[in-house]
Amino acid sequence: MKNIVTPRFIFVTTAILIAALSRLFPHIDNVTPVFAIALFGGATLSDKRLAFIIPLLAMFLSDLVLGFHNTLIYVYVSFVLIAFIGLLIRNNVKVHTVLIASLVSSTLFFLISNFGVWAAGGYQGGWAGLIATYELGIPFFRTPLLGDLVFNAVLFGGFYLASLKFPRLAKL
Repeated sequence: MKNIVTPRFIFVTTAILIAALSRLFPHIDNVTPVFAIALFGGATLSDKRLAFIIPLLAMFLSDLVLGFHNTLIYVYVSFVLIAFIGLLIRNNVKVHTVLIASLVSSTLFFLISNFGVWAAGGYQGGWAGLIATYELGIPFFRTPLLGDLVFNAVLFGGFYLASLKFPRLAKL
């Protein structure tokens, strides 16, 4: 059995935990590392199971402090799917693949979370209510998108720079 507690594991897990803790400090509404954590974990943690577990655990721990809400299941489903996107790019982590994955992640979250708001009864029922939910959510799309782009740049960029200084981190 291979040892999972490697310098890479320690670095990535620490980065994820620090990013999750940053949710507890004052920030612009919805500009958080939430989905960058999932994408980064999926792309960089060697053990595929841990690529889901570590980011989910970090998210859950910060949610214990911040509180839970009635659409949290939709956020966590988005989170798992975004970690899966991270798995898809893990052998081709480049600026353009992270950028595309970040944009896809933000869009996926927008679609799933707004569906959750509608399903939880936030707006009128039926297709008209679902469409209205998406329309009303559009103005709020830019801040999570900004958060994803910024925090993906920080996490992936920081990991890349650290890998240059410490080549052992680069080994998946």
